[in-house]
Amino acid sequence: MLTSIIDRTAYIDGSWVEPGSRAMKEHYSPIHSDRLVGRSIQLNEADVDLAVQGAKQALPQWTGFGSAQRASYLFKAAQKIEDNLEELAQLLTAEMGKPIGEARGEVNRAVVLFRYYAGEGLRSIGEVIPSTDGISHLYTTRVPLGIVGLITPWNFPVAIPVWKMAPALIYGNTVIWKAAEHSTITAARLMQLLNESGLPQGVVQLVSGSGSVVGQRILEHPDITGISFTGSDAVGKTVAKAASSRHAKYQLEMGGKNASVVLADADLDKAADVIISAAMRSAGQKCTATSRVIVEKSVRERLTSLLVEKAKSIKLSDPRENDCYIGPVVSKKQYEAILEAINNGIAQGARLLTGGKALVAGDYAKGYYIEPTLLDQVDPQSELAQEEVFGPVLVILEASGLDHAIELANNVRYGLAAAIFTKNQAHIHRFVSLVEAGLIKVNGETAGVEPQAPFGGMKQSSSYSREQGRAAIEFYTQVKTVVITP
Repeated sequence: MLTSIIDRTAYIDGSWVEPGSRAMKEHYSPIHSDRLVGRSIQLNEADVDLAVQGAKQALPQWTGFGSAQRASYLFKAAQKIEDNLEELAQLLTAEMGKPIGEARGEVNRAVVLFRYYAGEGLRSIGEVIPSTDGISHLYTTRVPLGIVGLITPWNFPVAIPVWKMAPALIYGNTVIWKAAEHSTITAARLMQLLNESGLPQGVVQLVSGSGSVVGQRILEHPDITGISFTGSDAVGKTVAKAASSRHAKYQLEMGGKNASVVLADADLDKAADVIISAAMRSAGQKCTATSRVIVEKSVRERLTSLLVEKAKSIKLSDPRENDCYIGPVVSKKQYEAILEAINNGIAQGARLLTGGKALVAGDYAKGYYIEPTLLDQVDPQSELAQEEVFGPVLVILEASGLDHAIELANNVRYGLAAAIFTKNQAHIHRFVSLVEAGLIKVNGETAGVEPQAPFGGMKQSSSYSREQGRAAIEFYTQVKTVVITP
C-alpha cells in the first residue's frame, strides 16, 4: 500500500503552502508507473524569497539558544523520526524504488545523524592560543554562517538532507531546503515530522519546484551565505559558479566512477560477494557504488566467473518485499539513460557477460527494472569506463599488477571512493597512498561510510570539502579570533 497522497510539499515560515493557483507536478512510482505517490507544488522565485525572509527572522533566536538548547531540538527530531520509521521508509520506497530493507536502514541513519550532531552541541568550538605579550587572552570561537541552502538528491532522500541539516542546525544556522524533484513527497513527510517534533518556526524551510527556478533562486539569493549541494557534476559546476560570483560559501559532492581493485592473493569469493553488493544494491544508484572492477590478470577469469554467477543469481523484485535485493531505477529518464549507456558500450566493443536488458513483462511491465549487468573487454578510455552510469552496471578491466591497477583506478576525472582486495599489507599501504579517492576501503565495499567519519571526494567528485563527522563544522561555521587585553 502506498502512503496517502501529499499535496502540500512546501513549508515556509511555519506554514504549509496551499496550492492555490500554483502549478502542481504529479509523482508516480517507479514500481508501477500508473500509481500516483503525490503531487508537489511548483514554487516561484517570490516564494523562495519569502522562505529566506522567514529563515532570516528566525536566525537570531535560533543562534541565541546556544548549542545545548539546540541539541534538545535535534534529539526530539531524532525521536520523532524513529517513532515513524516504518511509515517514512515505506513512502521512500514507493517514491523512488529503494528496497524496503535499505529504506529502513536509511531512515535509521537519519535518526543516528540527528543524535550524533546533538552530541556535537557540547563539544569545543575553539581554542586558547598563547599571546606574545603574556597578558592578553587570545582565543578562537566559531559562529554560524547564517542562512544555508541545502540542495539534496533523490537517491538518499532522507539521509543526505539530514546529514547536511543536522550540522547546519546544531552550529546555529537556519536552513532553506530544496529536495530533488524525484523525492519531493518523501521530503514533505520528513518536514512534517520535523515540524511535529517542535522545531521552532522558520528554522527549516522546505521549498519545492524545479531546479531552474527554485534551485537557481537559492544560488542567487544574497542572504543565503552557504550552499551545500549533492548531485551531478554538471549541476555542481553551476552551483560553484553562481555561489563564487557573489562570494557565498559552497560545498559540492558530485558522484564518482568508483573502482574496486582485486589482486591475485585476495579471497575471491568474498571479493565477488562484496563487489556485487556495492555495484547492484539500490540498483547502483549510489554515488559510492562500485562501477569498475580492476582485477589482476592471473585471477581475472576466476573472478569474472564468480561475478557473473552472483549477478545471474539476483532476482529483481518489488522493492516493498522484505527480501528484495534490487528493485527499479528511479524514473523513466534514468531507465532510458542506463540502457543507452549499456548499448553504446556494446556498440563500442564491450562484451556483455550478463544482463543488459530491461524487464518488461508481467509484474515488471509498468516499472523501471533493469537486469544486473556485467561487461568486459571495455576500453578504459571509453564512455562506459569513464562516466557515471548510476545504474546496476559493472565493467571489468584487467591489470598487469598493483601499479597498473592504481593507474587504471586513477584514470578518471572522479575521485570519490575506491577499494582494494588483498592480504598483502605492503600493497594495502601503497594503494592507500597513491589512489586518488576521498574514501578508501580495504576488503570492503566502496559504498557507505559511518556518520561520524568525514565524507567527500577528490578531483571532480567534490569541492575539496568534507561532510559528516566532526569535519562538518568547517563548512557550517566561520572562525572568530578574539584578543582581550586588560
